[in-house]
Amino acid sequence: MDKKYICYCGLYCENCAVKAKITPASKVLYEEMKKAGFEDIIHLIPGGEGFWPFLKGMADDGICISCQDGGGDPGCVIRICAKEKNVEICALCDSYPCEKLNAVFANQPLLKGDNALLREEGMDAWAKLQDERRARGFTYQDGK
Repeated sequence: MDKKYICYCGLYCENCAVKAKITPASKVLYEEMKKAGFEDIIHLIPGGEGFWPFLKGMADDGICISCQDGGGDPGCVIRICAKEKNVEICALCDSYPCEKLNAVFANQPLLKGDNALLREEGMDAWAKLQDERRARGFTYQDGK
């Protein structure tokens, strides 16, 4: 497990479809399009001049970094609160659960259970669950 991909809310970026599926697919698409000569003709395709640098960026660097590493919405109330309280993950906060997480819980139904596991059994059990999910190709979008 790479701790830099743990979000304050308790999501693990490595199990997000963007990181787990879209970024690797963008690498394949970019390489195939480059082999087929699209780099030379992309300007002829409507929107191509904007698409090509975007695709290359996804292929080279990916598009996501975790909120703890500076990605996401800088105005996220969860991130702001966790930083103010110096809490690595909300589930470890004395005030957990709080209303700031309601929207995330509504969008990511597995998160409540994941955070309960973290609180009850600790980081090792939580990390093991995330790693097992990742190994079998799970993404949070599958859990909806």
